[in-house]
Amino acid sequence: MDEEELDDENVKCVLVQESSKLFQILCSQSPSVIMSLCQMLPHEAGRHDEQASTGSAAASVDHVNALLQYFRGASAAECRNFLQSVCVMCENMPMHLESRLLSVAGYASSENSTPSVTNQEPSSLQLEEQLTKRPRIDYWELYIKAATDFHQRRWKNVSEGLVKDVQLEKVWVGLRAANRGRERPDRTPGSADRGGRTPELGLDYGCLESRLTLESFLQGCAGKVMLLCGPAGSGRTLLMSCLGQQWADGLGPIPSSTLFVLLEFCQLNLLSSPVSLSDLLFQHCLPPPLNDDVKQAVVDYLLSNPGQSCWVLDGYDEFRWKFHRQTEPLDVEEPLPVTDLLSGLLNRQLLPGSTVLVTCRVRDVSDFDGLPDKVGELLPWDQQEIREYVDGYFGIRDGSLQTEAADLLLSNHHLLTMSSIPAFCNICCMVLEFLLLASKNTDRAQTPEGGKRGGSCTKREEEGSAGESEISPGLPEVPTTRTQVYLAVVAAFLSRHPHTRGRNDQTRTSRFPESCLRELSRYSFKLCELSRLAWESLEKSKILFMKEDIPGNILAFSVRTGLLRQVELRRGDGKLVSAYSFVHQTVQEFLAALRIMTSEDLTIKQLKKRFSLKTRWITKSDQKSVFTDSLYLFVCGLASSRCTEALVLFARESRSKGVQSWVQKRQTCIVDLLKTQCPGTLTGPKILQLCHCVQESQDQDLARQVVSARPTLELRNFCLWPNDIHALAFVVNSAADSGAGLDFGSCSMDLECLDVLSWCRNIHDLSFRRRKYGDKFAEKLSTVLPEFRTLRKFEFCGASLTAAGAASLASGLQECATITEINFSDNNLQDEGIRHVAEIFPKLQNLLSVTLGRNNASLKAAQCLVEKMTFCLNVQQVHADGNKELTVTFLQSSDVNSRKTNPERAVSLLNQKWNKPDMQKFAKSLTKCPPLSVLNLSGGQWDEETLKTLTQFVPKLTITEKITLNGSCTSVEGLVVLTALLSECPSVSDLQIRLQNPVEASVGFAEGKPGSEMSKTLSLSCCNLLPKDLERVLKSLGTSPDLAVLDLSSNRLGDKGLKKLLDVLSHFKKVQRVNVSENGVSMDGAVLLAAALCSSYTLCNVHISDGGKGQVLLQLRPNSSDNKHPTKAFRMKSSSVLPPDVTKICKRLTRCRSGLELEFSKCTFGEKAIGNLLKVLPDMSTLQRLDVSSSVTMVTEALSLIRCLTDNQRVTCVEFSPQTESFIMFDGVKAEEVKCRLTGFCFRDVASLKRLLEILQQDQLISYLDLSDNQLEDEGVKFLIDSLPKLQISSCINLSYNRLSRQGLMGVATTLSTCPDVSDVETSLGEEKRCLIWFRRQDESGKSLRISNGSLERDHLISLAEIVSRCPSLTRLVLKNNTLQWEWIETFIRVLTCSQRGLTVSVEESWIGSEEAVSLAHRCLQLNKNISTLRIHQTGLQLSLMNSELTSLRSEAAIPAQSATAIVSLGDRIQLPLVEGFTHQFPQLTELDFSTDRLGVEFLSSLLPSLPNLTSLSVGIKERTPAVVEELSQILLQMTLIQRLNLSGHSISDAAAQSLTELFPRLRSIGLSCCVWSEDGGLQLIRALRRSKHLEELCLDAALQLKENSWECLAEALGNMTSIQSLKLDGWRMDDGGIQQLIKIIPGWKRLKKISLSKNVISDASGEKLLDALKSCSLLEELHLSSNFLGDLTAASMSLVLPSMTRLAVLDVSVNRFGKDGSVSLAKAVRSLTNLRKIHLTSVGTSELGVVAASLGKCPFIQDVGLGWNHCGDDVVLELAKILPLCRDLIRLDLECNSVSSAGLAVLVKALQSCPSLQIIRLWKNNVSVSEAQRFSQTERRLSFSSM
Repeated sequence: MDEEELDDENVKCVLVQESSKLFQILCSQSPSVIMSLCQMLPHEAGRHDEQASTGSAAASVDHVNALLQYFRGASAAECRNFLQSVCVMCENMPMHLESRLLSVAGYASSENSTPSVTNQEPSSLQLEEQLTKRPRIDYWELYIKAATDFHQRRWKNVSEGLVKDVQLEKVWVGLRAANRGRERPDRTPGSADRGGRTPELGLDYGCLESRLTLESFLQGCAGKVMLLCGPAGSGRTLLMSCLGQQWADGLGPIPSSTLFVLLEFCQLNLLSSPVSLSDLLFQHCLPPPLNDDVKQAVVDYLLSNPGQSCWVLDGYDEFRWKFHRQTEPLDVEEPLPVTDLLSGLLNRQLLPGSTVLVTCRVRDVSDFDGLPDKVGELLPWDQQEIREYVDGYFGIRDGSLQTEAADLLLSNHHLLTMSSIPAFCNICCMVLEFLLLASKNTDRAQTPEGGKRGGSCTKREEEGSAGESEISPGLPEVPTTRTQVYLAVVAAFLSRHPHTRGRNDQTRTSRFPESCLRELSRYSFKLCELSRLAWESLEKSKILFMKEDIPGNILAFSVRTGLLRQVELRRGDGKLVSAYSFVHQTVQEFLAALRIMTSEDLTIKQLKKRFSLKTRWITKSDQKSVFTDSLYLFVCGLASSRCTEALVLFARESRSKGVQSWVQKRQTCIVDLLKTQCPGTLTGPKILQLCHCVQESQDQDLARQVVSARPTLELRNFCLWPNDIHALAFVVNSAADSGAGLDFGSCSMDLECLDVLSWCRNIHDLSFRRRKYGDKFAEKLSTVLPEFRTLRKFEFCGASLTAAGAASLASGLQECATITEINFSDNNLQDEGIRHVAEIFPKLQNLLSVTLGRNNASLKAAQCLVEKMTFCLNVQQVHADGNKELTVTFLQSSDVNSRKTNPERAVSLLNQKWNKPDMQKFAKSLTKCPPLSVLNLSGGQWDEETLKTLTQFVPKLTITEKITLNGSCTSVEGLVVLTALLSECPSVSDLQIRLQNPVEASVGFAEGKPGSEMSKTLSLSCCNLLPKDLERVLKSLGTSPDLAVLDLSSNRLGDKGLKKLLDVLSHFKKVQRVNVSENGVSMDGAVLLAAALCSSYTLCNVHISDGGKGQVLLQLRPNSSDNKHPTKAFRMKSSSVLPPDVTKICKRLTRCRSGLELEFSKCTFGEKAIGNLLKVLPDMSTLQRLDVSSSVTMVTEALSLIRCLTDNQRVTCVEFSPQTESFIMFDGVKAEEVKCRLTGFCFRDVASLKRLLEILQQDQLISYLDLSDNQLEDEGVKFLIDSLPKLQISSCINLSYNRLSRQGLMGVATTLSTCPDVSDVETSLGEEKRCLIWFRRQDESGKSLRISNGSLERDHLISLAEIVSRCPSLTRLVLKNNTLQWEWIETFIRVLTCSQRGLTVSVEESWIGSEEAVSLAHRCLQLNKNISTLRIHQTGLQLSLMNSELTSLRSEAAIPAQSATAIVSLGDRIQLPLVEGFTHQFPQLTELDFSTDRLGVEFLSSLLPSLPNLTSLSVGIKERTPAVVEELSQILLQMTLIQRLNLSGHSISDAAAQSLTELFPRLRSIGLSCCVWSEDGGLQLIRALRRSKHLEELCLDAALQLKENSWECLAEALGNMTSIQSLKLDGWRMDDGGIQQLIKIIPGWKRLKKISLSKNVISDASGEKLLDALKSCSLLEELHLSSNFLGDLTAASMSLVLPSMTRLAVLDVSVNRFGKDGSVSLAKAVRSLTNLRKIHLTSVGTSELGVVAASLGKCPFIQDVGLGWNHCGDDVVLELAKILPLCRDLIRLDLECNSVSSAGLAVLVKALQSCPSLQIIRLWKNNVSVSEAQRFSQTERRLSFSSM
């Protein structure tokens, strides 16, 4: 065989041998590469490939099989060509395989290549790749070899001094659920294995889901982003170095062919300038290659094969910046910030498909939200691992301490929990070594008689060490917090100094902190410098230090003691240099905290600003901080009093005086800062961090504040370790008797955490919620539960507990005597587990509730709990709902033992699957149970046999309320079975069944009621009952004498069923209500009901809607012996009533002998139907009311019905309105008056109005005619006005809202002259559109006209003047806001004439001011000489005109003809010349009233002398000084005609009083209310009253500063006043003695008209005597006795005295103390006061004022009624609604601060339609909501709900 044949054979053999490897490599290539290789196949072999889809993985495998199968049998040349193409086109081929294939195939070239089968040659691109690929692969392998050497050297340096070997297969990791906000596309080139993902667990983010080794965690990591987190000291950096060493040795999960790149963030912090990927790789990571060509080749290979690289980014917590989202590809050749490069690597924008592993602390995990494919957390060591490390540590250093150290560490809870972290375990070992050596030295130095050593601690320390085991004598005292441990570890490092080592210091002690202070004091200065370095570097986020950053002596000292360690740092040129860092980051944090607490560089203000809680989690918005997790813990720990001495030691380096107090002040500041955090709202992680801080501070008061702010500490969705539980234990134990709660929700924790949990002594509530908690967890927890002596509530929910776990927990809970609540819901206990729980019920006497729902239990479990009720008497309720809910509640011990009340027990088993045997067993158990209030067996469809089984046991059961069977009775047969209970079981009182969805059934009981009081209810609504079914029901029901309510609604009974029901209805003697609604009843059924209403004695009310298809309600009254015939009602609503139906129904109703109300509301009538109704109405002799509301909508219909006024003389009221009620009221005899109201219709044609008036003119007296809102307009109103003389109207016509114009308004005004009976006309064209015509009452003479908002013009005023001239009886004319102009008013006054009776004209306009009023008055006086009285106010003018011919006939004793009165209210800006001009036109002015003005004394001094005839003066003065009255009194002395003087409210000096006394003898009226004077001055004035024998009016309200004998003087003066007519003595605080004197005087006052004694202290007895004395005052018109102490005696006297006072018009007895009897007496008195105008009963002490309200109907002239502040209810309002139509003059009604509801107010609003004169009703502070008040206000504008 020649060489060529040998080569041919070799190439085929190699192809066959490497086929399996080639198959794997080709399958991992892209589809385009596979299809390019397939093109080398001949067409026959490639036909199959053309048919397959290249997009699927199965098709790619088929293609690869076809390729290899063909070329294994092809020629050597074809094989060579194929292998060459594979080497050129395929990626990620191992170097040894590629070398072997190329060695047999050769390099492809144009010279030696042979034609392929397809006659295709490799392209030039393929040739170029073939030439360049080989060197790249070689350089890559060389660089991997260099990286291998680097990592081996690194591990050698790192592993020096390790106590135990690092084995990845023994490092445990907790797998977290990766939080992937959105899936990233997999960009890994190659096989699906490399690009696949680990399946994600859809669970809560942050919780550990499973436990596996670190090696397993890293398995299958190729091409993924992984995150490995752990607390400070968990050894992440060491593990990453170990991972690199294993990769270098070809071991571990990272393939050796992959480049392992380890980047440390602490070194990346030094990269301040942008770098490229090449720079990052060769200058700051691995050693650089020899030249740039090699660098470029390695980078090119890395970019084309990113999957062959693994990037480890270690210590993200040390990084200064945060990563960000990188969405755009990066240019790897351009320098970029290192953050952008690493972000691109994580976001797959750089080197997609590479493996990335990031390490960080737990709190930094949120920064990677959505990025990692897998997240793991390094788990802490368990006790076995801690023991192994301690043995290894002391085995290397000092074997004699090994046993002692292990025992000491394992017996101390704090050291043990702290040692679960590897680095902290090393620190604890150093501390123990230091303390044990110190203890031994102390033992050598002490004599045998030395005192106690070790183990002793203060009481505060004992409280702080939750559950610490006692330390054996001879062992050293150990630190109790992490801060104290670090204080000791620093001392331990210092003890390693060469100058210290080997000393046998006899002064050393084993007590902490004394054992550390010696070492610390020796090097305090250097430690201060080192702490300064630590603090400043933390401020700059600096971890690594160069040699020049540290002073030489400090550097040497720190390296010798081991506090600083040397590390390698690669510079920008790739060379390694030495750098330094603290031995551990936490040591740097501790020294920085030491600096904070001892240096003046950081003030307390800065400290407060920087202090905050650091949690294990951060949010994306938080600013990135570098490894300061422990800094604040150390600061809090240094605030402990046990660290004070050490802090003082360091503080002395910077201070010389007051060090102790300065340090303590700083410690207090930290404690105060923690106190501010206690009451706030904190998340679970922050609560836990706060507990750690409080534990470090060892402050019990601070811990108590944490618990008091949140009695239950809620911890959710994060991992908990023993040290966390230890911190919680410290806080919880501080609660003492108040206790605290712990709620663990979805928190992962090891079983060792439960051991630590047992140290909590004061837990009241304990809750565990997590699906991972199972039987093993429960078994461990059961051993801990007996330790909780104060536990009240225990929850183990949402877990995986089975019966075995339930048995374990039950055994533990039975030792908890204080437990009250247990919750085992949402587990898998099943029946057996629930039985285990039920067994402990009798042992727990304080139990209140047990929750067992969602536990896969059956009906047997619920029955088991029910059986417990027979012998466990404290069980109150058993509630089960299928498998969802199962709850047992218990009675308190006091309720069980109570004899006064029977505790209510209940059983509720819902949605269970019942059968007859189960029901029998269950019912038998119920018969043994104590009495039940409720038995609920709803849900589940029962058969008839099961239902019968239950009903057989019902009489044997003791049930007090009801049995509920919703969804259980589904057939008529079952309904009949249950119906029999009403007659067979005497205690059954109520039965309600519904067979339509939702199916409902309930049986009610009336336990304890005697049979005579029993009333039963049967409701069979929605049961689809037919008439034949009704027969079965009635047969099953029997006679049932106690049946009171029968509901058969929503069935299918029809008229036939209704007739059967009516036939048997009389058998039920006590039935009161029957509901037959929605049963398909027709009008024939309605006729049946009408006949039954007349024939049945008990049937009293029938309600039908929708012609019988809707509601059909029957109301009956029980049989009684009386022969009274109660009113009956037949009501039909919302029905279409045909004429025959009207005739049939009404003819049946003519037989009714009782009073009858007939209603056809919301019905549809025809003209013929109304005619038939009118024909029958006269025959219905007992009809009282016909209601056709919402049935009469047309004018023609209303006019047809109103014809009843002529056909039926019993009609008393007719009201028709399309929008509101429409009805006709009838009386038993002929009506004297008729009220007629037609509103809301459209009377546009006069014919309809004419027809109406023809009906009203038929000899019928109409009391009130309301035709408002009928669109009459001017034409209709004129037609009505012309017909007024033909109408007999006694009260009022209301024509409001009829679209009147100004001309129509004037037409209405003419009625005053055209119709003699018209007394008043009120019109308004404003918003109210009022038009009222009032008719003369008996003894009324004058007429009035009021026009407002009429927009009148000059012509209208002239017409108005003509109307006035034609109406001599017109006495009052009011023109208000009519937009009148000045000239028009002048014209009107000029042409205005008046009769001998006089006329008062009032003009009010908005443009009239003070000056305009005076000027206008001045002009009026010039235009009309008949003006006798003039009243001027700021917005108007009032003139009283009197015919001058009348005044000329007066006698000589009368007032002169030219005299007049002026009452002026002008304000304080009126000018004197203007008033003087006015008075010149009024020379004989006799009365002047300035009481409401505030004028200057100069003004009056100039004005008054010009009025010599002035007889009456009332003055208000601006200045209230004594000098004013003095000057004014001197002027008044010159005015000899003054008879009436009012100076109320002024300040009167003694001199002024002396001057005024000279006026008193000639005065007839004196007003001195609320004046200010001295005691002598006041007494002088009162004494002067004795000379006022002719005084008619005296007003001395609120007289102040009087001597004690002033009243005696006044009484003496009053005795002389026989002419007194008005007396006001309000506010004198007059007691019974003063009243007795007044009573003696009153009988002599025969002319008294007004007396006011309000605001005194008149007792009830004195009030009675006062009323008796007033009997002689027959002319009395006003009586004011408010704000006294009057009561029922006074009211009784009023009922006797007031009827004789026929002129009494005003009665005010507000704010007194009347009762119910007093209210009746007042009502009796009011009924006799026919002239009463005003009555005020505000706050009279009783709410029962209904009788008083009713009595007002006898007061026809009443205008003002005050009933406020009495808490009156709707009963008073209902009485007011009845009398409002009778009060035609009522203007104001005050109902403030009462208890009027919306219902009562609705009745009142309805009544307002008949009271048009009423202007306002005050309703502030009643039982009406704001929304209802707004609705009422929109309906009726006269209602006021405001306080103003």
